[in-house]
Amino acid sequence: MRIEAPGKVVLLGEYAVLDGAPALVAAVDRGVSCEVLPSETLSWRTPGDDRFVSAALVGAPPATYVFADWNPVASDDKPGLGGSAAATVAAVAAAARVRGEALSAAELFERAVAVHRAVQGSGSGIDVAASAHGGVLRFQGGVARPIAPVTPAVVYTGRSASTGPRVQRYLALPDRRAFVDRSAELVAWFEERPVEATREAASLLRSMSEQAGIDYWTDAIDALARLAERHGGAAKPSGAGGGDVVVGFFEDPAERAAFERHAASLGLLPIPVRIARGAVTCFAQQKQEGNTSG
Repeated sequence: MRIEAPGKVVLLGEYAVLDGAPALVAAVDRGVSCEVLPSETLSWRTPGDDRFVSAALVGAPPATYVFADWNPVASDDKPGLGGSAAATVAAVAAAARVRGEALSAAELFERAVAVHRAVQGSGSGIDVAASAHGGVLRFQGGVARPIAPVTPAVVYTGRSASTGPRVQRYLALPDRRAFVDRSAELVAWFEERPVEATREAASLLRSMSEQAGIDYWTDAIDALARLAERHGGAAKPSGAGGGDVVVGFFEDPAERAAFERHAASLGLLPIPVRIARGAVTCFAQQKQEGNTSG
């Protein structure tokens, strides 16, 4: 049995989601897989940090749970696609399947987000929601609702970023209401006019980060934002900023392709992504395909 849990890119609403505002997130086909092998004892193997996996597998049925990067990015660094959340979701889903449980996406999210927060110490849970549910989601207050799928251009800036310190600086801002309200307006606007909403969100986040003293807008991010504008689109950091990836949207597919080519010429890394199904559907789909072939 093998579970594939997708990664994520946040499209809009980061930071404000911590204050209960809505945000948009896309599950992408670059995450974490878990293969379950028969064993009389409980053990696991991971390619790196096992804090989230070990916490998720407390009380799991005996088996060997083998985790691996699923469709990894060709980079020595982590580009910030929600690997810890995907690993947590994969572990929870795999243990549930071994028990014979058929979890809904909402149930998988609830279990996985509790583990993820216990290990990480904070977070909105948006990355866990993307991995559990899949698709493109409007996420607010722990509730995920699917919206019309849209696939962003994704480019790695060449620098990994730490979320925790940036979140703490944001939460130290004494008056965030205007920022939160405007962010919610842009999320509502996104489905109708994604390029304009992305452009406005980039400006809003730049202003907020300057007020909060957040290291948010790097030279690479700035270069990508200007490049997107030259191609008739808009790009912004995905998530906490300071590195990781940017997401971009364009009216013209040819301009999007040109943006990605030019980004590569600057030494940055375009990451091809597809919108992915959630981990909760993976085993059921495999079983259905197996029955069809048999």
